[in-house]
Amino acid sequence: MRQQRRPYQAMALYSAILSQLAGSMLVGLFAGRWLDQKWNTEPLFLIIGLLLGLTAGIYAMLHTVNHFNSGE
Repeated sequence: MRQQRRPYQAMALYSAILSQLAGSMLVGLFAGRWLDQKWNTEPLFLIIGLLLGLTAGIYAMLHTVNHFNSGE
């Protein structure tokens, strides 16, 4: 029974990683664009927002993988 659930667990892990990475980068992108439009500093906050979103996504991904590997 455990072997039968294994592909579903892998798909759940991959979809969680994908949604965390993509979601955090999109939030950083839109927040950066909003700040750029508000203060008229065109690419500055967009780049900062993307980098912060990527950093947050990688941190969340590592946390998810560690949680998955711990067996909880």
